[in-house]
This record gives sequence, structure tokens and C-alpha cells, in this order.
Amino acid sequence: MQMFYKILSDNERGLLFVDNNLTKILGPGKHWLVGWGKRINVEVYDITRVVFEHEKLAFFLKNNSQLFEPFVDVIKLTDDQVGIVYLDGNFHDIINPGTLYVTWKGSQDIKVKVLSLSEGYQVPDQYVPIIGSVRRSGNLRKHADAILFTDVPEGHIGLLYVDGKFEKTLANGWYGFWKYNHLIAIKLIDLRVQNIDVSGQEILTKDRVSVRINLSANYKVVDPELATAALKDFNGFMYLELQLLLREAVGTKLLDELLEDKSVINDVVYQGAIEKLGSYGIELISVGVKDIILPGDMKLILNQVVQAQKEAEANLIKRKEETQAMRSMHNTAKVMENNPMIIRLKELEALERITTKIDTLTVYGGLDGVLNNLIQINQTPQN
Repeated sequence: MQMFYKILSDNERGLLFVDNNLTKILGPGKHWLVGWGKRINVEVYDITRVVFEHEKLAFFLKNNSQLFEPFVDVIKLTDDQVGIVYLDGNFHDIINPGTLYVTWKGSQDIKVKVLSLSEGYQVPDQYVPIIGSVRRSGNLRKHADAILFTDVPEGHIGLLYVDGKFEKTLANGWYGFWKYNHLIAIKLIDLRVQNIDVSGQEILTKDRVSVRINLSANYKVVDPELATAALKDFNGFMYLELQLLLREAVGTKLLDELLEDKSVINDVVYQGAIEKLGSYGIELISVGVKDIILPGDMKLILNQVVQAQKEAEANLIKRKEETQAMRSMHNTAKVMENNPMIIRLKELEALERITTKIDTLTVYGGLDGVLNNLIQINQTPQN
């Protein structure tokens, strides 16, 4: 005969097995156990862990439900149900569909909110902040793949796809979606004005000169559903279209035309792209050539041309100034020829300039001799 006793504290419950068969559930206290030629075993559980888990739990509940009824609460979810568990009024856990969820009575206040997945795959708004914050803290690792959370920021829109099909658009906000029984995907689209650069394009002009051009364009998505449905990568599509139009615009122009007015490229590319991009839900706002870069030898040739042009312009200006000066001197001489008073004034001006440059001036023959002999105009030499 086997006889012993088992003491269970207030937070413990025991499963009594006789010859590996569950016969009783033991509550707190001291229990005398007597086995008449039988093997007795007690499995002890701490009810403060709330959830009762056992590899044969489903079997026990099916065949010994009367034993467990005073000690546990049982929730059995179908394949289209999910449970939200609250522990003492606070969110605690998520119960997956088709789960048998058993909790100990008398441990804590446990409540389970059962949601039907057949009514929708979106997590109700009141649960999103709670579940999302707990999930971010890492306390729901086992449910990491069960819920898809997404934040649609300002200036963006979300496109919801369910099982590969577009379902609806999502405005700004925080969303959660159950991934049970469905393939959920969300694509965020930026609705703000964006920039795309087409850089470093080596292109031949009409006169066979190789140039490298950098182009920049501004655009925005005005029909996100159309753009994503028609184009796998609308950024890549835009880049290719602008690249082709840029080559077309440059290839029909001479180098001098491009250097003289870059806007001809802008107009051709803009007019060629705006209608096509618009048919895919993309609005082209502006296009502009940032740089036209010439190869090294072409730069040298152009610099020489510009230098020659500038030198020619400088010489022309110089000749014009000399001609103007000679014409002015000729006119002055003609005026002075028949006007002694003007000649006298010029003599005084000359004398004034001379006296400003010397410290001492010695005059012989009187001041009149200086003034009379300083400047002699239109006098023929005597033989």
C-alpha cells in the first residue's frame, strides 16, 4: 500500500493521476493519498499563470468536463473567431482562431472579447492603439505575424490589398488588420510634390557633339489606384520616359541652339511627357535642365571661340573710341582756328597744368612772352 500526503498552497491546483488516469483535481490544502497497489501521481499548477496548458487538455475536457468545471473557464474559438483577453481590466493577450483557451478560476479577473472574422478583417479602431503599443513593446511576439499594423502619415494615402485584390484606400491614421485566413498588403503612396533627377545622360546633338545633360522634374501622384495598377514602378517608368524624351529633344538641336537657350529642351520634354504621364494618374508639374556638360576638348575650343569673339569686340570698341577722339580733336581745332580768345584760354589751361607739376618757375622776358610763345598754332616757318 502506498500512502502519502500532498500540500497545495492557495495559488496551486493539482491533477491527481492514478495509474496515469486523471481522477480528480485537488484544491488548496493538505491531501492524504492512498494507493492500493496503484501508482499515484500529482501534477501541480500555479494558477497565477492564468492559462492552463496541457498536452492532453482537449481530451481531458471532453471526457472529464465535470472535474474541471469548478476550477477553470473554457473558451473554444472557431476558425473565424479571434479573442481579445483582458486581465484585471487591462489588455493581456490575443487568442488565435480555432484555439482552446482555458484559464484558472480564482486567480485574476479574466474577460475575453470574441470577435468574428467573418464580419471583417480590420481590427476595430478601439483595439488598435492598445494592441499596437503592446506589440511594439515585444510582449506579443507569438502574434507578430497575426496582425498587420500600418500608419498612414500626413500627405500620404494607403492602398489596401486583400488576397491580391485592391480593396479600398486608407486616409491618414493608424490601422490594424487581422492576417488570419487572408493575405493582407498595404502600399503607401506619397501624394506630395516629388522630384526625380535624370542625371549624367551622354547624348549626341544634331551636329554630332557629345554632351552630358542633367535633367530634373517635379511631379505628384493624383490617382494612386490607377498609377499602382497600371505601373509596377512608376518612378522607374517616369525616369525612362524622361530619358527618352531628353535624347529626342537634344538629338534634333545644334549645340549652339542648346547653349543659347536651354528652355527648348524643357518645352519638348514637358510637352512630350505631360499627356502620357497623366494617363497613368501622374501630374507632371515642371521640367528643367540643370546642367549641360561638354567634353574637355570641346570646352577648350569653345573657350577659344569666346576669347576670340571678346577680343574682336574689344578691338572694335577701341577703334570706335579712337575715331570718336580724333573727330573731337578735329572739331576743336577748327573752332580754335578763327577764335583767338579760345586759343588764349587753352594757353592758360596749359600753363595751369604745368605749374601744378613744378615747384619753381623762372620767367625771362616777362609773362607775356611765356603766354605768347607757349603755343603757336597755324604759323608757317620763315625762311
